[in-house]
Amino acid sequence: MGKTEQELKEAGVPYAVGKFPFSASGRARAAGELEGFVKVITHEPTDQVIGIHMIGPRTAEIIAEAVVAMEYQAAAEDIARICHAHPTFSEPLKEAAMLAWQGKAIHI
Repeated sequence: MGKTEQELKEAGVPYAVGKFPFSASGRARAAGELEGFVKVITHEPTDQVIGIHMIGPRTAEIIAEAVVAMEYQAAAEDIARICHAHPTFSEPLKEAAMLAWQGKAIHI
């Protein structure tokens, strides 16, 4: 949902990306569901989330949190600071937000 990297490139909008693979998720590894990723795209100067894209296990359940975050104009930092249980399938959203916000994640 939201903007894609391609759209932002074409519009000349400065952006940051955090992309976390399910293969690095403890819960996905335990379930043997390693394909896919969560990507958080932010407006670089403000850190406001302007796109979140997910492909992989349980993303139909995880996307609701992303919708709320974008509806309330959350920053990647906001998502990164929310407690996400470990190990869960929703944890990659936090990790991707951490990567977009400060360039590092806990489990990579």
